[in-house]
Amino acid sequence: MISKDKKGFDILYNNYSSSLYGVIHLIVKKEEYSEEILQDTFLKIWKKIDDYDASKGRFFTWMLNIARNMAIDKLRSKEFKAGNKTDDISSYVDIGDTGYADKHNMDHIGVKDVLNKLPEEHRFLIQKMYFEGYSQSEIAEEFDIPLGTVKTRVRTAMSKLRELFQ
Repeated sequence: MISKDKKGFDILYNNYSSSLYGVIHLIVKKEEYSEEILQDTFLKIWKKIDDYDASKGRFFTWMLNIARNMAIDKLRSKEFKAGNKTDDISSYVDIGDTGYADKHNMDHIGVKDVLNKLPEEHRFLIQKMYFEGYSQSEIAEEFDIPLGTVKTRVRTAMSKLRELFQ
């Protein structure tokens, strides 16, 4: 395991910061928040590194879950919600014009077109889970959809996506 000193922290940060930042930024979509969350994530990882249990999964997955949860917590925070109320509405209208999809190569690999072939109820769930970081339980609770229905629709959507990508 990584030694708990400055050198160990540097190794950890250098090897994983860009991957974790990418996940965080996909969830919060704001650079200033993404950078803040990344720093907080590494502090939490460093403080809790002794809690990592290899029998429960890979180290990267453990860190990724911490980063994802911290980003989702930020989205739910009063600070984040207050900031969004004052944002320019153009950042929410026609995301295709902002270049976001091009920047993340979604159009280049056809993800956007393939997602548009799904029924709305499936596309909605895939968007929430894989691009906004919601868990199935969170979707069920927040959008008042039975958890079993969410699971069935996601499974059906993933099956359909596999077919469409082949």
